[in-house]
Amino acid sequence: MNVRFTPMAAALGLAAGMMLSSVAHADTIRIAIAGPFTGALTQYGDMVKEGVDTAIETINAGGGVLGNKLEAVVIDDGCEPKQGPVVANRVVNEKIHYVVGHVCSGATIAATPVYNNEGVVMISPSATSPLVTDGKNYDMIFRTIGRDDQQGPAAAEFIAQKVKPKAVAVLHDKQSYGQGIATAVKADLEKAGIKVVLFEGINAGDSDYSAVITKLKSSGADFVYYGGYHPEMGLLLRQGAEQGLQAKFMGPEGVGNPDINAIAGPAVEGMLVTLPADFTTDPANASVVKAFKDKNRNPGGAFQLTAYSAVEAIAAGIKGAGKDDPAKVAAWLHSNSVKTPIGDIAWNKQGDLKSFKFDVFTWHADGSKSVFK
Repeated sequence: MNVRFTPMAAALGLAAGMMLSSVAHADTIRIAIAGPFTGALTQYGDMVKEGVDTAIETINAGGGVLGNKLEAVVIDDGCEPKQGPVVANRVVNEKIHYVVGHVCSGATIAATPVYNNEGVVMISPSATSPLVTDGKNYDMIFRTIGRDDQQGPAAAEFIAQKVKPKAVAVLHDKQSYGQGIATAVKADLEKAGIKVVLFEGINAGDSDYSAVITKLKSSGADFVYYGGYHPEMGLLLRQGAEQGLQAKFMGPEGVGNPDINAIAGPAVEGMLVTLPADFTTDPANASVVKAFKDKNRNPGGAFQLTAYSAVEAIAAGIKGAGKDDPAKVAAWLHSNSVKTPIGDIAWNKQGDLKSFKFDVFTWHADGSKSVFK
């Protein structure tokens, strides 16, 4: 079962401990799902939840972990950095030892010091900013997704070798995730000799980007890379089309959300996006894909299988440690690889994956996507 907490509940100081104690048992190992379950980015939290729920159901059906059942506890951070420590402290206070999340990089960066200091294993299936781990010397923090400095170069290489634009404009949302990956793409484009004629931040949450569209048109850019999330990308696409902007758009996995179709309308057709490779096509994952579909869940989104793999990593770590001891689980993960639907994964000293594959997809107006060929 799932237990859900929201920032509102946290702010009001509701008796969450009493709620948890009524559902948790001595033979239950709880895993918090920390992410956005309210607000504009809710769908990313839902993707992660689908992955976690499917993994927990599969593991529990097979007898659990060391005879213990797993249980998900949903906690909402709204993708807000200020909620990261609030959620992390709730996890600590409720004596939850494991977290799949946070989902957005800003909230993740804010939450990780609490988890590391308090001995909670956190595995993010989606936070790609290098700032999550760089220079932190964390022992308890991991990811099951690549970093922006892996995704950014992949995008820049694709732009330089496949698109070959005359001039590129790079936009971002002034936030940890968006600005970080935009900066990486800009640097790699310039190394490849591609002219970047505009590098500018926009305000996330605005509804009118006419001024930046005008700048794009006057810049002469025939290709636009946007670092950020789908609400702003959708508006840029739609308003750009309305104002006659003739440019191809590309973004990171944050723009690869089905909700962008309703925002951008027909202008979304042909948008390019870097996403984790489509692991659903691997024959070895047939049973995992079936488990998703049996519950009417989509295994093919950006974060479902990375979240599923995070749970598998936690389960493997507990088994490897021989007990529910997060410090020993973290030590085991640092020293071993885990077989998951996204491949055999292993981590470096700071908790980042040693390798991860991003592909470039073309987004379509009907909500589907296809690997660029």
